[in-house]
Amino acid sequence: MGEALREEDARYTYGDYIEWPDDERWELIHGVAWNMSPAPGRRHQSLLGKLFYAFREPFEALPCEVYLAPFDVRIPKRDDQRDEDIDTVVQPDLTVVCDPKKLDERGCRGAPDLAVEILSPHTARKDLAHKYELYESSGVREYWIVDPGNRYITVYTRGDEGKFGAGALSQFDSTARSVIFPGLTVDLAELFRDLP
Repeated sequence: MGEALREEDARYTYGDYIEWPDDERWELIHGVAWNMSPAPGRRHQSLLGKLFYAFREPFEALPCEVYLAPFDVRIPKRDDQRDEDIDTVVQPDLTVVCDPKKLDERGCRGAPDLAVEILSPHTARKDLAHKYELYESSGVREYWIVDPGNRYITVYTRGDEGKFGAGALSQFDSTARSVIFPGLTVDLAELFRDLP
């Protein structure tokens, strides 16, 4: 889980990805295939449901869409790159997209405005390093990392120089706040209450 498992030296594209069996979940980061199977555990899914619920209301008044994984986010290197040649396809746990031109039947093409990843022992390295770098370089405006083990949320916001600043850490009974969406807040005591 959360490991680069297909042939180590091979590089894959979205054209390969869409041919793989539907019962397997994969992500591609710069052509490297990362296994997402098996499905996330009960704790992860409980947190994801609570986060989705918290995200819905602030975005109802905005021209933004909120999506739960699995939801493909294709990150092209160039605007004119064919989908089949794209070598980066990820499935953030939560994705917020405010530009309707980025949405199509396959998911999202281009950087979402906000991405959320819930850490697990199997995905932490990928989420904290590979996805952090990917989201920063591709133009994601805000990246939330939720750590259920330590009960915190870190919010990284993209600055004017195109880099994520120092993350704003919210712990235990505090509130996590979005910088780019001022109405978006998450009460951590409520989020982590009664976790399985």
